Amino acid sequence: MTAPPDERSDRTMSAQPERTCCPVVELRQYTVHPGKRDILIDLFDRELIESQEAAGMRVIGQFRDLDDPNRFVWLRSFRDMPSRRDALKEFYGGPVWAAHRDAANATMIAWDDVLLLRPARPTSGFSLRDSGRPPPGTTEASQGRVVATIYPLDAPADGDFVAFFEHTVMPAVTDAGASIVAYLVTESSPNTYPALPVREGEQVFVWFARFSDASAYERHVAALARSRDWSGEISEALARRLSGRPQVLKLSPSPRSQLHG
Repeated sequence: MTAPPDERSDRTMSAQPERTCCPVVELRQYTVHPGKRDILIDLFDRELIESQEAAGMRVIGQFRDLDDPNRFVWLRSFRDMPSRRDALKEFYGGPVWAAHRDAANATMIAWDDVLLLRPARPTSGFSLRDSGRPPPGTTEASQGRVVATIYPLDAPADGDFVAFFEHTVMPAVTDAGASIVAYLVTESSPNTYPALPVREGEQVFVWFARFSDASAYERHVAALARSRDWSGEISEALARRLSGRPQVLKLSPSPRSQLHG
């Protein structure tokens, strides 16, 4: 007998390790038609959060990309890769998506820019215990900012790279005012739900920071610019370890994003 959706979702979340909510994470970047992003966000916040979580996944957050008015970015997570397959199969084969997929798809140009990730350390994933999601009907967005930094790599991030981040990069950006909430690496398992493609054959290291508002982020950027260590030795050491330029996503949470500043 299948458990009721809310009961199954509660069991799924309680099965997570206490120190991280999200062992498998999708970082999803959608290109939307000009002028359609707010339509998608309104639909998402109203219809596509609780319905996905009832199928056994967790919606971490959804955002406007501040540098691209036609990009919608969101994060969701799963207990493991088999449960990812089951949850996506249930949701995309279920009545809520059937009712809203045409409206959602009509806003989108591309939806295949997806990184499949896992925590770099058992304790480096997202922890959302102190981040309550605003209730249905909330329309006022948080003033906070979330910044995702994607480091491209030639090979999977090993212990040396993670240690370099923890002991060199993280102290520098934290001293400059960033609050780091998670750092993740590529999940290299085969895609368990091929109907939704992911960026396979790539290796990345991704870290997420949050700020209370736009001014706090601007102060952080200015502090890094003043840091001789950051602009000199640290940046040079980081560049030697990367296969290309980092991508920085400056994100504004939607009204009902659980991850916010």
